[in-house]
Amino acid sequence: MDPLRVAVIIGSTRVGRAGDAVGAWFAERARRRPDLAVEVLDLAGYAFPRCYPEEATPDMCSFAGSVGEAEAFVVVTPEYNRSFPASLKQAIDFAYDEWQAKPTGFVAYGSGSAGLYAVEQLRTVFCALHSVTMRDWVGLDLLGDDVDDHGRPRDTDDRLRAVAAMLDQLAWWGRALRAGRHAQPYVS
Repeated sequence: MDPLRVAVIIGSTRVGRAGDAVGAWFAERARRRPDLAVEVLDLAGYAFPRCYPEEATPDMCSFAGSVGEAEAFVVVTPEYNRSFPASLKQAIDFAYDEWQAKPTGFVAYGSGSAGLYAVEQLRTVFCALHSVTMRDWVGLDLLGDDVDDHGRPRDTDDRLRAVAAMLDQLAWWGRALRAGRHAQPYVS
């Protein structure tokens, strides 16, 4: 069976962000699985417009195209003010049909809550886009011992089990929804 095409989306574009280190750490672990083909989509690498234009820009089309080609997603997000960043919401809104009937998992980080509130907000958004969200997720508390001095997450037993559980769910749903889309196109 062909590997499941997973897009790891780094949702923060702030200068000095932890998202690039967290996203790289997660992508390395996901790439260890032979059943997954992982691509990283770092929102900081796209020149998205500040306001929604009348016509889609090349970067908007490129991002939506990458989302369309993926069969599953892992969103790497910080928690800002009990939610997720505007840059991520903007990028999510640039695609619509491309998210449908595909699974989404989450890797979140924050100060104290380990990104819980961002994940809960994102579950609502992805549900509205007809994406299946994974129950298990990976959370990192940046104020504790979850990351090293370079901002990379530590490979604790609990954390590696959380990564494995979420990826197991994502792979199962990804294969099931791939088969479903193949048997009959999704209609919303």
